[in-house]
Amino acid sequence: MATQKAKPNPFNNKYIRVFWILLLLPPVGLIMLVCSIAMFADLPSTSDLTNPKTNLASEIVSCDMKTLGKYYAENRVNVKYKELDTMLVSALVATEDARFYEHSGVDGRGLWRVLARTIIGGNGSSGGGSTLSQQLAKMLFPRQHFHTKWQILFRKIKEWIIAVKLERQYTKEEIMTMYLNKFDFLNQAVGIKSAAQIYFDTTPDKLTLEQSAMLVGMAKNPSVFNPVRHAEITRQRRNVVLNQMVKYKYLSKEKYAELKDKPIKLYFHAEDHNEGLATYFREYLRTRFLKKWCSENLNPATGKNYDIYRDGLRIYTTIDSRMQRYAEEAVTEHMAYLQEEFNKQKKKNFPFSWKVTKEEIDGMMRAGMHESDRYSNMKDAGASESEIEKSFHTPTDMRVFSWKGDRDTVMSPWDSIRYYKAFLQTGFMSMEPQTGYIKAWVGGINYKHFKYDHVKEGKRQVGSTFKPFVYALAIQEGWSPCTQVPCVRTCIDLPDGKQWCPDNAGGKADDALEGKMITLRKALALSINYVSAYIMKQFGPKAVEQFARRCGITSPIDIVPSMCLGTPDISVYEMVGANSTFANKGTWIEPIFVTRIEDKNGKVIAQFMPKSDEAMNEEKAYIMTVLMKGVVEAGTGCSLRGPKYKLLNPIAGKTGTTQNNSDGWFMGLTPDLVSGCWVGGEDRSVHFDNMAMGQGATMALPIWGKYMVKVYNDKTIKLSQRDFDRPAKKISIELNCAKFEQDNDATDPPADGLDPE
Repeated sequence: MATQKAKPNPFNNKYIRVFWILLLLPPVGLIMLVCSIAMFADLPSTSDLTNPKTNLASEIVSCDMKTLGKYYAENRVNVKYKELDTMLVSALVATEDARFYEHSGVDGRGLWRVLARTIIGGNGSSGGGSTLSQQLAKMLFPRQHFHTKWQILFRKIKEWIIAVKLERQYTKEEIMTMYLNKFDFLNQAVGIKSAAQIYFDTTPDKLTLEQSAMLVGMAKNPSVFNPVRHAEITRQRRNVVLNQMVKYKYLSKEKYAELKDKPIKLYFHAEDHNEGLATYFREYLRTRFLKKWCSENLNPATGKNYDIYRDGLRIYTTIDSRMQRYAEEAVTEHMAYLQEEFNKQKKKNFPFSWKVTKEEIDGMMRAGMHESDRYSNMKDAGASESEIEKSFHTPTDMRVFSWKGDRDTVMSPWDSIRYYKAFLQTGFMSMEPQTGYIKAWVGGINYKHFKYDHVKEGKRQVGSTFKPFVYALAIQEGWSPCTQVPCVRTCIDLPDGKQWCPDNAGGKADDALEGKMITLRKALALSINYVSAYIMKQFGPKAVEQFARRCGITSPIDIVPSMCLGTPDISVYEMVGANSTFANKGTWIEPIFVTRIEDKNGKVIAQFMPKSDEAMNEEKAYIMTVLMKGVVEAGTGCSLRGPKYKLLNPIAGKTGTTQNNSDGWFMGLTPDLVSGCWVGGEDRSVHFDNMAMGQGATMALPIWGKYMVKVYNDKTIKLSQRDFDRPAKKISIELNCAKFEQDNDATDPPADGLDPE
């Protein structure tokens, strides 16, 4: 029997072996390479993946939960998945990673495309099959610039590994959210929240379908598909996104046909620290309050001091965005008018007083030059005084502020100093007297051009707004608003043997009342200097100074008789806080502007409570409000009752005007809101030359009036128009002064002022 011949083993054929080796070598080699990189390459640790390093902007939040501004190295504020519009998510999946919910970080189909295009074809920019997880890996751990195919392959494999790790560490929703929070949409719009705000003035959950599609379209290349610079090409890219949504059944063909021809409608507003609401407040918060707080507190996550530019803090403030807007509107409306009147009236020495000499003007101009950035920069660069002087007198192109908008002009820096000195400035603050919460803070007329804050930093002579503290001493001693005192010139002996005998501000009212008996109520209403000096003589400067301190005044005060007319330099911040004592039943409460700070995870890391102190009892404080009501009912603040404002609710107040009309003030008190305003020039020699325009009732009071009208008209604020709370205990002193005042009535327009000593 013949032996059966064995069948040949096909694998013994060398050609077949070579074929299988060539076929299996690439995937096996790739697997080995991936394993080697996973084991030995420098990859992010689990800790790095759990807490990726991301610069988060810190948000300033108003009490009505509006974002007032941000501090950032990158303008990024994270949102949660539930805050994303569903169509935004669908658009991103359809366009960037259609199988996002099916893969585990690496898309198999896309992988072969990468091998074909990137490795074999040498197209390093093709992008191939990058999943959203891979793109997120690239953003979290940025790649270097590679040039060879092997370098590109090595980096790509690292991204695959990181993507798989991300998929294990996070849910799909978290990966989607991290991607949108991380992506840079340009124009300071880092992350979807900033992008929605900057491009469309909205939030991610309120984006329309076409807005979502445009932002997703930018993900391909935000420099090319930039709606600000390339509107048409961005619209075309938006339509590609919409078409992808149709392809993957997120959108109907009919809806696509409806949307594809729509132009891109932006509400673009690049975020700038010079613009937006509460610019002066935000800067004070940054440079004074938060700088100090951060220097005293460590971030446990980093072991370093908190960083407001990177740590994603949320600073909850007391500012009400609606009231802040109304305050800024009131300032703009009145100050534009006031500046126009000032420019009309000033002739000689513009903008300085006609009394100022050329030598004095030159001194102020040189002081302005030395304080300028141009001077400092040239000095630091080694320029000589003569070179600097020549530069300041050489005309140059510049863009300057005007009340009709910034304008381009040619002007020498020297002339620009004089130009800017001509603008009247202001400071306005509004607060709740019971809580100390500051609701509005306007530190000047335009933060971009005038950085100096006139609420907290600036201090100016307060004039007659200081008189209520003098009168409060008399009330504390049992005097009544109806107590009558002689309206005669009073002299007070000074330590050097001389006497101080102040005059009245002048006017028909002063002349008509001179030599008569006058009630405290009328004296304060008409701001009679004689009576302030009379009260000062009874109690002495030290007692007045001590009471002012109890009301929260911390500025230096010279303990001299003339303080009764308002000689001290005090800030708007202090004056509003001090006047709130009367509205808060005699208890001074410290004005505050931050209630708490949270970290990026929402954990409260700091809380703030105001200080308080009883300055006077409830009855005496109530009597002071009665006394100060006279200013509005029949005194220097009576225009608030007129047709322009029609404010008929209970209001206590006090105007103030200083020497030569250099400073105009108004303090207005209601039971729920106390606000104060100062107006004046940068230099005290920049002022109106007549009392009619230069007094506090004309310069400062209208801002208060306009602001309160706007606040009362906004029904969402729900500010009451009630009267000041009368103490439950019966008041024994006389409060109805009509019978004492009928014989010495003065009907001319009242004025107030600080006269020469």
